[in-house]
This record gives sequence, structure tokens and C-alpha cells, in this order.
Amino acid sequence: MDSPALEARLITKYFDDPVRVQVLREISFSLARGEFASVVGKSGCGKSTLLYILSTMDTAYEGTLLIDNVEMGQKKEAELARVRNEKIGFVFQFHYLLNEFTVLRNVMLPGEKLGKYSVAEIESRAYEKLKILGIEGEALKKPYQLSGGQKQRVAIARALINDPLIIMGDEPTGNLDKKNSEIVFAIFKELAETYHQALLIVTHDQEFAAQTHRIIEMEDGRISNGATAAGITA
Repeated sequence: MDSPALEARLITKYFDDPVRVQVLREISFSLARGEFASVVGKSGCGKSTLLYILSTMDTAYEGTLLIDNVEMGQKKEAELARVRNEKIGFVFQFHYLLNEFTVLRNVMLPGEKLGKYSVAEIESRAYEKLKILGIEGEALKKPYQLSGGQKQRVAIARALINDPLIIMGDEPTGNLDKKNSEIVFAIFKELAETYHQALLIVTHDQEFAAQTHRIIEMEDGRISNGATAAGITA
């Protein structure tokens, strides 16, 4: 049996400015390879804080985080940056594309940073990702020439360039209309079921969440629906 793509064990987080406040309380669950899970809950319940810890961007927490069966807690920042670039693809509510570069170059940037492939190989891989997302015809345009839905698909292609183990999203359909939200959902589903990538998506969109393989509900810094370290919901 494959080891989980990600496992959180008793993740606890405090903020200390200006007073000590507990924002995450002993969060434990795992995410299987090829699993498409959504994280839901009211604003302020800790969803985004949890995502930043699981993505290794926040290291000030208690508990244990394993990505691809490797513990992250003892790693230096340079090592964590490599993990983020190689193992995790990010899709946010805002696409953060660079208007001075073409769509193709935007998608290539994380591949260039990783340095695992030649520039020609990265370009070929970027075209391949854009083709999966149905927007290879926009490759030489600048982002400002695209619609909102197209920009988000470019952002997904950029997240895929290094074939990450896990795709993490923070409200990736938050700025999209219903049609484009459905397109993005279909893409995510294909990534899980065809390409066996794990997806962990924070969302307020109940319709989106209801169609994922698993919903992880959060309330007051806790998982409230019985998700366990084995990836099972009660």
C-alpha cells in the first residue's frame, strides 16, 4: 500500500501578537495519493493557517508533518523551499501571473527554479500542461490578454509544471463564475483520478466541496467531522 502523500499528526498552532491565542488544536489526518479532499469551515476557523503549515511555509507549530513519508520539522529553510518547489503545487484565489512574461514563460518559471530539466524540456512540459488544460493556444499571449478563467487555468498549469505530489489550493475558484468554477473542478478531478495527484483545497464553495472525495470540516481550530490520521471520516 502506498504511503500517504501527506500526514499531519497533532498539529497545534498559537499566535502570540499581542496575546497568546490557540488557532489550531491537535489536527490529525492524512491525504492519500490520488485523493481529492476539500477543507471547509467558517471564516477564522483556521483553514488557511493549516494550509500554510501543511505547505511548509509556516514552521512555527507543534506536532508532526510528513510529506511523502519524510518529516518536515527538522528541515532547514533551503530544504523546505526545495520540497515546496518539487512536491507541492499551489493554486490561490488570485493567479499571481507576471504580465511582463508570456503565458508559456509564466508556466515555466517554477521548472526553471527547480533546475531539474533543460530549458527546452521545461518548455515542452509547459506546453504539455497547457494542452491538458485546453489553453495551449494562448501560450504566447500575455496574461492581461486572457479572461479570468483562462488566467486561473494558467495558474494551475504553473502549479503542475514539476509534476508535484500534492496540489494545494486556497479558494482557487473564489473569483470565478459558476461555469469557470466547474471547469476548474473538472481539471482537479482529472488530476486526482487520471494523474494520481493528491489535492487539498480550502474552499467556501459548498457545491464544489460536496463533489470532492472527502470533506474535512473545521470548527474553532479543530477538525469537527471525525477525519483521522488514516484518512477516514466518521
